[in-house]
Amino acid sequence: MTYADVNVRPNLPEWSVSELSTALKKAVEDNFGYVRVRGEVSSYKGPHSSGHVYFCLKDESARIDAVIWKGVYGRMRIKPEEGLEVVATGRLTTYPGRSTYQIIIESMEPAGAGALMALLEERKKKLASEGLFDAARKQLLPYLPDVIGVVTSPTGAVIRDILHRLADRFPRRVLVWPVRVQGDGAAEEVAAAINGFNALPEQTRIPRPDLLIVARGGGSLEDLWCFNEEIVVRAAAASMIPLISAVGHETDVTLIDFAADVRAPTPTAAAEMAVPVRAELVVTIDSLARRVLACWRRCQEARRNELRSASRALPTAEQLLAIPRQRLDAAVDRLPRALRANAQIHHTVLSRVAGRLSPTMLSVHVERRRERFDALATRLSTAVRANAEKRRVLIARAREQVAVFFARAARAMTTLIDRRAARIERAGGLLAALSYHGVLARGFALVRDPAGTPLRAAASVSVGLVLDIEFSDGRIGAVATSASETAAVSGTAQPKSRRRGGEGQGDLF
Repeated sequence: MTYADVNVRPNLPEWSVSELSTALKKAVEDNFGYVRVRGEVSSYKGPHSSGHVYFCLKDESARIDAVIWKGVYGRMRIKPEEGLEVVATGRLTTYPGRSTYQIIIESMEPAGAGALMALLEERKKKLASEGLFDAARKQLLPYLPDVIGVVTSPTGAVIRDILHRLADRFPRRVLVWPVRVQGDGAAEEVAAAINGFNALPEQTRIPRPDLLIVARGGGSLEDLWCFNEEIVVRAAAASMIPLISAVGHETDVTLIDFAADVRAPTPTAAAEMAVPVRAELVVTIDSLARRVLACWRRCQEARRNELRSASRALPTAEQLLAIPRQRLDAAVDRLPRALRANAQIHHTVLSRVAGRLSPTMLSVHVERRRERFDALATRLSTAVRANAEKRRVLIARAREQVAVFFARAARAMTTLIDRRAARIERAGGLLAALSYHGVLARGFALVRDPAGTPLRAAASVSVGLVLDIEFSDGRIGAVATSASETAAVSGTAQPKSRRRGGEGQGDLF
């Protein structure tokens, strides 16, 4: 549009930026209420700190901003991921802050089964890189669990098949945690059930299971998708109770199968893995009991034969005690002589010690200790006096330093007070110079209206207005008159002076 075109249309309405943005927003929302858009997720960085999600949908030639509010994002079964092709349903609107249009998404689903498989593979690689599928994390299943926890739908055929198979093989106590196994919220319920079983304390009215079975019948990829959610996989990997995954048929594979300790092809097979066959176990135990009894009998007979053979080769009691008896008799003969010799040795030692413990020796020893203690007392008193003198010198020095510091503080305080007084004097001079009272002292007057507002121009004064005139020595009241009245008053006053001058000496002015 040229300058001439603008001049041709002078009657165009003038819009503010806010009005134009509001009109565009209303036009877009009226013409595009709810739309379905297919595109690839781009610039996705996860939820914002506020909980809302911001990203873009794009194809080969265009892109559009997208927003998912916090409440809607928490209910979504399929979460946006970078590069995922989706079909989004929502309302089209504009964002005036950046002059852009955007779609507020209320539901989202992958664009076809191919997109689901791509999302599944990408999620599988991500969780595998975190080590959730490592074989080192797998736990061994208990051979015969007392309590089995089952996470499944309470109304389906799966729970009946599991209970029937357990009753046929080895009846056990079963705790069922009812959950939804399909649709919105199913993944959160399954994860909550796994975590809930793990959180049960031991030795309570509701016992903690020794084994968990997460089961569901067959279905399509979309039907089994809740078992591919991260929350379910992470709950299965973090379970401290051994877990069997029995989701779908043998050909169905979900991510929980890789995180579980054991994967069962069907729910019935999971029940078979959980417990052995009781009849077979009874037969095995009977066979083992017979074998143990026969082995024990053979061992007892062998030990009896060995004991008989050893008893023939052992010497008699008289032969074993003959030499110790001779040694005892010889020791009895040597004991009196040994006692007399030992007493003589101790007597000699005690006599030698008694010779050294004379009164003279004890007096000498006591005198030496007394001299030593006197020397220590003399050293102690000398040290105390020296320490007191040292402390006295330190106190005198400290007193001198305090006096010096006090004199310096007094001089500093005097200097500070002088400076503050000079500053106050300068401020008072400046205040007097800037005050209007100085102007009044030079012969000027300040005129105010009845409200006390200063009047700066004659145009603001009307005839008859009561004025307040302030001089340097006080205030007076006045009434404003017109210029003609002022001139008339001045004219009448002048002839009188002239007449007075005509009567006597003339007026020089």
